[in-house]
Amino acid sequence: MREDHPKIKYGKTGVLLINLGTPDSTGWWDIRKYLKEFLSDRRVIEVNPFLWQIILNLFILTFRPSKTAKAYKEIWFNDVNKSPLRFFTEMQTKKLSQRIKNKNIIIDFAMRYGNPSIKKKIEKMQKEGCEKLIILPLYPQYASPTTATVCDEVFRVLMKMRWQPAIQIVPHYESEPLYINAIVKSIKKKIDEIDWEPDLIVASYHGIPKKYFEKGDPYHCYCQKTTRLISEKIMDIKIITTFQSRFGPQEWLQPYTDKTLENLPKEGKKKVLVISPGFASDCVETLEEISIQGRESFEKSGGEKFSFVPCLNDNDDHIELLEHLVNKNFN
Repeated sequence: MREDHPKIKYGKTGVLLINLGTPDSTGWWDIRKYLKEFLSDRRVIEVNPFLWQIILNLFILTFRPSKTAKAYKEIWFNDVNKSPLRFFTEMQTKKLSQRIKNKNIIIDFAMRYGNPSIKKKIEKMQKEGCEKLIILPLYPQYASPTTATVCDEVFRVLMKMRWQPAIQIVPHYESEPLYINAIVKSIKKKIDEIDWEPDLIVASYHGIPKKYFEKGDPYHCYCQKTTRLISEKIMDIKIITTFQSRFGPQEWLQPYTDKTLENLPKEGKKKVLVISPGFASDCVETLEEISIQGRESFEKSGGEKFSFVPCLNDNDDHIELLEHLVNKNFN
């Protein structure tokens, strides 16, 4: 190499954990900015883009930020001024870095929507000498509006880079034994903590419009597979699959979590345990929608006992799973 050649870092592998995203604060404008980016994604909302932008900007982004801000304020970690999803993703990155003691592996995180962006982190890793990137979307069950949109953004970034790293994407891990075992362990831990036996365990996954499934999205099948594998290890309590967080008037995957929780007491199921296997970190969907709203509607309908099993978050067995997924895709 010539002496006047600029110094270039090389020989590193970057591992990028990517979650859905989070607003920077509970302020109205930060919430609106986040929602605009999220709801403008064509993978998330598959309707006429011209018509959708009118609806989004004139109606949804005028009224929804206030409601969403209220939900975030219910679960915001005020002591560190971060959303739970941001906090736990940072902790997952930190603990995974400590667990993988390899100076040639750089571990970081990004958000599909909001900050830090995928673009910023990929460019940073490339400058740090990463010649290979392992992209780990934190979605156990593949879906077009989640894993696929992460891939879209990763490749959009690469399209504008002159010197590109090699890319390895972890597509899904819904049946990975370490993942299933970690979920089962968290359920058993919660059962040991409470002083009552559940009549039923509700496994609530984030929903997608039914038409996405009809067009070939395998998400529904992956969710059912995860529930089945969990059920095989917890034989004494029935587990059902439901779907939450529907948006708009169209039909989404059913049964709906909120409607199920309202109806269970009428069916004699008055002691319920709820898990959210599709979420790698607790967030507004699990802490506010399930643990607060879900509990209220269940009890209002006659339910007697309700408990929510936290997501895997930064538990040691979750970090072990992430390490396994990285090592599996390293060579």
